[in-house]
Amino acid sequence: MLINNKEYFETLEQIKKQIRNAQYRAVLGANREQIILYWNIGKVIVNNIQWGNKFIDNLAHDIKSEFQTIKGFSIRNLKYMRQFADFVTNEEIVQTLSAQLTWSHNVYLFDKAKSLSEYLWYAEKAIQNGWSLSSLEYHVGTKAYQRQALGEKATNYKSLLQKPQSNLAIETLKNPYVFDFVEQREGIIEREIEHELVANIAKTIMELGTGFAFYGSQYHLEISGKDYYIDLLFYNTRLHCFVVIELKNTDFRPEYAGKLNFYLSAVDDLLRHPEDNPSIGILLCKERDKLTAEYALRDINKPIGVSEYKLSDFVPEELANTLPSAEDIEKRIMGKYEIKEDDEGNDDE
Repeated sequence: MLINNKEYFETLEQIKKQIRNAQYRAVLGANREQIILYWNIGKVIVNNIQWGNKFIDNLAHDIKSEFQTIKGFSIRNLKYMRQFADFVTNEEIVQTLSAQLTWSHNVYLFDKAKSLSEYLWYAEKAIQNGWSLSSLEYHVGTKAYQRQALGEKATNYKSLLQKPQSNLAIETLKNPYVFDFVEQREGIIEREIEHELVANIAKTIMELGTGFAFYGSQYHLEISGKDYYIDLLFYNTRLHCFVVIELKNTDFRPEYAGKLNFYLSAVDDLLRHPEDNPSIGILLCKERDKLTAEYALRDINKPIGVSEYKLSDFVPEELANTLPSAEDIEKRIMGKYEIKEDDEGNDDE
């Protein structure tokens, strides 16, 4: 049933006027004007809900009749505009944050974010890091907000790094890291996981976060005539420092922190440039007890964070019987790499 009264037509005219004003200021497709327009229309809808469920249907029909060449005012989109105005009530946030994202980015977050805080976190990250819609979907799908903003972190970054590097390093760390492109199976060894991370380095870097540049795997250091090998070495262009990653396919053990501390000292001495910040370490373990990690890091003199990592549990049934055994993998890996001294404890619309 069509709504036919004076107040409704006054409201319709108000929306038409806003559309025309936006057309005068910029082409409707210009992102900033579009987002602000959609939010303002959403506010009008929120403020006129007394007409019930048919209100948005009527608006969609009448706006289309008036602006026949303009897209974006379907029933579905108008409902998103209402959701937008309900979700983000502060106009300053709309102007400074929402309007820097495409409408598709915003709509996706309206559907997925469970709170304004979560929406704001993803919106800020998407703007800072230039996330495409598919990148945003990836980070939301892997629950980056819960792992990075809310996850309990075990680090000594705050006590050993100067601001703002300490804050940025803490913010960068996730718990757990999700390497869902690496299949988990019984007996998988660290080198095989490392090999898969390097083979899928683009996905690895996406999971690690913005600014990571791959420097090498099994990175060789010679110290006092002995050979040592760093599992994964990165340089982070936002932190302006080397990042040493040690991968352990076991629960966290306090002695792991000492080994990583040694590597960081060596990297700072042998690789770090005068303009670089102190190198930081990330120790990735299968499981991590936060209190144990905090005790282990308390008197360490190099900045280290300890996190868990998760692999994919899904293995296609038709492939399950064709996967190599742990022994086969180990033979293949050991044939490819030399045995190192420190590997076994010696060491839009």
